[in-house]
Amino acid sequence: MKAIKFILVAFAALALAACSQKPQYATRVEKILAEINDPNSKYIAVISHRGDWRNYPENSIPAIESIIRMGVDMMELDVKMTKDSVMVLMHDKTINRMTNGKGLVSDITYDSLMTFNMRRAHNVTTDSIKVPTLRQAFECCKDRILINVDHAHNYYKEIVELAEEMGMTGQVLMKGKKSIDQVAADMAPYKNNLLYMPIIDINKEKGQELFYDYVNRGVVPMAFEVCWKENGEDMEKCVAEIKKMGSKLWVNTFWPSVCGGFGNDDDAALDAADPADVYGQYVEMGASLIQTDRPELLIKYLESVGRRD
Repeated sequence: MKAIKFILVAFAALALAACSQKPQYATRVEKILAEINDPNSKYIAVISHRGDWRNYPENSIPAIESIIRMGVDMMELDVKMTKDSVMVLMHDKTINRMTNGKGLVSDITYDSLMTFNMRRAHNVTTDSIKVPTLRQAFECCKDRILINVDHAHNYYKEIVELAEEMGMTGQVLMKGKKSIDQVAADMAPYKNNLLYMPIIDINKEKGQELFYDYVNRGVVPMAFEVCWKENGEDMEKCVAEIKKMGSKLWVNTFWPSVCGGFGNDDDAALDAADPADVYGQYVEMGASLIQTDRPELLIKYLESVGRRD
């Protein structure tokens, strides 16, 4: 009898432990997507703006590897096309600022681009870091971190095809200010599409028109990226509507002009006695995704308030 009782107790303990275990994910990307898509999750995803550009050339493979080591959830990168139709990572139309070469990306062949080296943020040319292709960036990020492709609307077809080929379509996000109908039309030719998120300039008339078209038509994206120059009623109403419709809020803290002005950005958080004086307002606001130029600082703060796993 005692033996039977012991077995029953042991079985119950094992069953309880199994139920209390956290979900298991095959890749880190699966976990990040699960958190973002869970309406009840308190996890705040961190997006790194152009990678770890303070320590490595922006949009470079080392800049991506660095933020993956930090635990960042998404890499924001910029895409341009070379003269011979190779997609590469570059924010500017020219290579002047980020390499020791000169000229428009669109006027330079890929082989010619590879003769130049990338520059760090303090304008020092590296000895071996080259401008990466989008394929190389995808290979680096696959199953490890989400990707937000920026400056890439003209290459949607090429990016979708590359993502499909590499089995990464659900890992890549594109954002924009196009109408709901235009986005649907752009995506219609493809069986599978990139993730999509609208960008809302809520202090501008066009931004308000786009946002309230989503609200009035009941179209609920995974999140809205909201930019605002001034705090006030526009932003308060927007946040309230996002919560009401069950979507999520993406905010940017890298420039004051997109997050309510000076004193609200990453540099203000760095200078503050306590980063909570700045970042705390976005937690209180209900942001679920934050794009930053200070990913390590932001992650440490979010961990300290229990908003990271």
